[in-house]
Amino acid sequence: MTLEEKIQQLQASSMEQARAEGNAIIDSHREALEKVFEEHKVEIIRQSETRIKAEHINARQQFNHTMAQSQTEIKRKYGQIHEELKIQLFQEVRDLISDFMKTDRYDNYLVKCIQHAMQFASGEQITIYINPSDQEKISVLEKSTGATLTISTEDFIGGVRAVIRERNILIDNSFKTALQNEFDKFMFLGGEYLA
Repeated sequence: MTLEEKIQQLQASSMEQARAEGNAIIDSHREALEKVFEEHKVEIIRQSETRIKAEHINARQQFNHTMAQSQTEIKRKYGQIHEELKIQLFQEVRDLISDFMKTDRYDNYLVKCIQHAMQFASGEQITIYINPSDQEKISVLEKSTGATLTISTEDFIGGVRAVIRERNILIDNSFKTALQNEFDKFMFLGGEYLA
C-alpha cells in the first residue's frame, strides 16, 4: 500500500470515526433535548391544568358571590314589597273598621265589651274608657249598661278600655291595640310567586 493509499485509508477511517462520534454526540444531544422537551411539556400541561383549576375556582367563587348578592337583593325587595302590601292591607282593614263603627253592630259590640268589663270587675271600682270619636254615644251606652263611662284622652280608634286599679288590671278591647297586635304578627304565608 502506498503512502497515498494509507493516508486516504487513515483519512477515511478518521472521518468514519469522527462521523460516528458526531452522530453519537448528536443522538445524545437529541435525546437530552427530547427529554427536556417532554419534561417541559409535562410542566406546561401541569401549569395549564393548575391555572384552569384556579380560574374555575375563581369563577365559581365569583358566581357564588354574585348569587349571594342577588339573593340578598331579592330578599330585601321581597321584604320591602311584603311590608308595603302589609301596610296597604291594614289600611283596608282600618277602612273596614271605620265602616263598621258606623253600624248598630258596633254599638252592640261596645255594650258587650262594657258589660264584660263590669262582670270581670265583680263589683270592684272600675274605670271604663271609650274612644273620643264615640263621645256622642256615651249617654246611650250608659243607659244600656248602667256603667259610668269616661272619654279617653287618647285616641285608640274604637272599642273600649277598662282599668281595675285595685288589682292593677287593664282590659284592652281597643281596635288600636288589636290592629297593632295583628300587624306585628302578620305574615304572608305559603303560595307561589305570581308572575
